[in-house]
Amino acid sequence: MTVKYSFNQNPEGVVFASQKDINASFKDLGAVCAEIRYKPIGIALDTLEKVENFEKPIVYRKHKRGMGARHELGGKQGRWPGKCAGIVRKVLVNAVANAKNKGLNPDAMYVVHAAANKTMIAGRYPSKGALFIMHVMGMGPARKSDLEFARVEIGIAMLDDRKMHPSMTANIKYTIKGLPKQKKEAAPKQEKKQEKKAIITKTPKTAEPAATKEAPKPVPAEKKEITQPVKQ
Repeated sequence: MTVKYSFNQNPEGVVFASQKDINASFKDLGAVCAEIRYKPIGIALDTLEKVENFEKPIVYRKHKRGMGARHELGGKQGRWPGKCAGIVRKVLVNAVANAKNKGLNPDAMYVVHAAANKTMIAGRYPSKGALFIMHVMGMGPARKSDLEFARVEIGIAMLDDRKMHPSMTANIKYTIKGLPKQKKEAAPKQEKKQEKKAIITKTPKTAEPAATKEAPKPVPAEKKEITQPVKQ
């Protein structure tokens, strides 16, 4: 039985993984999926781990009515969905394992598809005596409380322009430009000096001996013969 995914583009070269019947909010799962979409695998796993440990909040672009703004996000609305981040991280780890089984290198792959959808609603009734706040009459008996289930899908692939849709390739490149660049480790001082010596090979300038030019000897003036008139 083949599993159907909501990926509506060319599935060639894309490795999928999914989990269904999840007892979690599909709204929070969707926000987590939007956070890691079009990112490299390593950065996506690092982001999910920080959110799961409540070290980093996530921006909510939908379903954010009455949500507070976070100074960590530059004044944007968001929160820390730790439970949903852990669920999405497990699905992403499964996708990485599927890629390894197919002989691919997950370190050079990107999250090209990440989505969360509501699957079914289980109707249930609360226990006897449970109350909830009514808008008009104060406290009243709770009549019904539904339980919603969700499904998470993740697809990873290599950055290949021939197989991907042009918009997907553009989104990945745009996301890569916005990511902070990793700082290179500084080399020790001794190695830096050796590199400079190897690169800069300048010989000291030596003063060229001045050309000794002999002064021209004065040319003696020709003696003019003085002829005196002969007296007769």
